[in-house]
Amino acid sequence: MEKKLYTVIIYSENIVGVLNQVTSEFTRRQINIETLNVSSSSIENVHRYTMSVWSDEETIGKVVKRLEKKIDVLRANFYTEDEIFLQEVALYKISTPRLLSNKQISKIIRHNNARVIEINSTYTVVEQTGKTETIMKLYKEFASEQCVLQFVKSGHIAVTRDVIEHLTEQLYVFDEDAKRRMI
Repeated sequence: MEKKLYTVIIYSENIVGVLNQVTSEFTRRQINIETLNVSSSSIENVHRYTMSVWSDEETIGKVVKRLEKKIDVLRANFYTEDEIFLQEVALYKISTPRLLSNKQISKIIRHNNARVIEINSTYTVVEQTGKTETIMKLYKEFASEQCVLQFVKSGHIAVTRDVIEHLTEQLYVFDEDAKRRMI
């Protein structure tokens, strides 16, 4: 079976231990998590886990079904790259003395649509948002100029191409059912 990069988006209540439950499902299936981003969602007390993994469709489908059976998981879906918008954020700490002495570094920043967010006499922090390839390209350009002091990038952040988030639909149905039961 052909392995592809899938993005898994999971919504859960904000409860201690849910991340461990989620990651253990991937471990059971011997699936390595490439990126992981956990944050609050637009719904109060609901967290969103965005993970990217290499898998085949059958295996990732089974994992997602098992995740949805967990009490603390509200919703889980998986997507291919053409079904979502993906971005990452990177921070590069580069040497300010090198930046000032080498005009090429300034050109690299401008050419890659990055932005300077902090500058002092020792270091400059540069931020870039984009796909993994774009972020790594800038890193390699900085590294070739021997100016990188530190580098970090986030996991994928993603929104679906759907008009409305699947969880929002589900919560709306739950809310309508609850209202009907009260009448």
